[in-house]
Amino acid sequence: MVDTLRDIEPGLAGLAPAVGEHLRGLREPLHGRILATVRAAMRAQGRSLTGGQGQGLTLGVQTAVDAFVDAVADPGRDLAATRAVFHALGRTEYREGHRVDALRTVLTLGARDIWAFLVEHATAEGPAPADLYVIAGALFGYADALAGAAAEGFLDEQRDAAQDWATTRRRLITLLVQPEPPAEAALHAAADAARWPLPRTVAVLSVEGTDAEHLARAIGGGAIATVIADAVRIVLPEPDTAGRLDGARRALAGRRAALGPTVALGRARLSYRISRRALILRQEGELRADPVVGDAHLLTLLLRWEPGLAAHLADTCLAPLAGLRPGSRRVLAETLHGWLRRQGQVVAVAEELHTHPQTVRYRLRQLRALFGGALDDPDARLALQLALRHRLGRPAGD
Repeated sequence: MVDTLRDIEPGLAGLAPAVGEHLRGLREPLHGRILATVRAAMRAQGRSLTGGQGQGLTLGVQTAVDAFVDAVADPGRDLAATRAVFHALGRTEYREGHRVDALRTVLTLGARDIWAFLVEHATAEGPAPADLYVIAGALFGYADALAGAAAEGFLDEQRDAAQDWATTRRRLITLLVQPEPPAEAALHAAADAARWPLPRTVAVLSVEGTDAEHLARAIGGGAIATVIADAVRIVLPEPDTAGRLDGARRALAGRRAALGPTVALGRARLSYRISRRALILRQEGELRADPVVGDAHLLTLLLRWEPGLAAHLADTCLAPLAGLRPGSRRVLAETLHGWLRRQGQVVAVAEELHTHPQTVRYRLRQLRALFGGALDDPDARLALQLALRHRLGRPAGD
């Protein structure tokens, strides 16, 4: 970091004191000349000096000219206060929506004009040509240092604003997916703070990773995102808009992801929970598409929602088979599963299992002896089918 003008141009230390006094005598006309140049530069950018930033820049120009003139006379003077002025101007540039290089352009033009002014006012008593070249080196290095301070301010404000936006979006998404639906006033306030028009419907995407801001920008369409529980959660507004889901899929290419269903805004938590659980199953290898579409795997999600519950269901419902040898147990389980899936059509079960219908009937008699009336009870049959699905794995085409 530059602390003094001597750091920029060591040759200033060799100038005679009269050189610095000569520049001090030009202070007032320099103010007027440089302000006119700055006004012209700002008009060329479609701006004016009448607003808050214009008044701040006027003060900054005066401060910069004064600091430079004084520093030529005293090269060891600390430039921290002047850098702070331009750091603050850089912050304001970002807040007012200007480019990061707009202020640098103004400073460069100002420095050139100061140099032209000094050359025009060179006299026999004034600085020698060699001294003027030393001053020129200091002047343009000084302008670069102030432009650097302005750029730092611009980037600091940009970073702080991004953090503020991330906080407001996280607050909004947290409200949408919390267990209890948010109060209308709280939801509207959070949406206003995030500048996010409340949609009628949403879908929540869960994506492996932590680059929430990048993914929200890549998906577009008003998507907002944050990181919850070590994964990116993206709220996609009006997901049934033509092309919106296709665009999201393209943006997520190569990423493990899961898509919750399209729901009314007040039911965003359901879409979030389905996408979250589907992503976990994708990471565990239970589901394999990217993105996993939650609605296409609801039965799998149901069985895997609470870890261990489906296994307990299978152990309980299939207890009558537990005492058989493993081979017999597997054969009877497959037969029962086929019979339940085919709604009792023995021939269809035999074709599926590549066996004779009479063999299926024999096995069914064994099953009736083991399960008794449970095979005629609708609730018991449903529980058995779910238990067998879990124990045997998802059948092809299911």
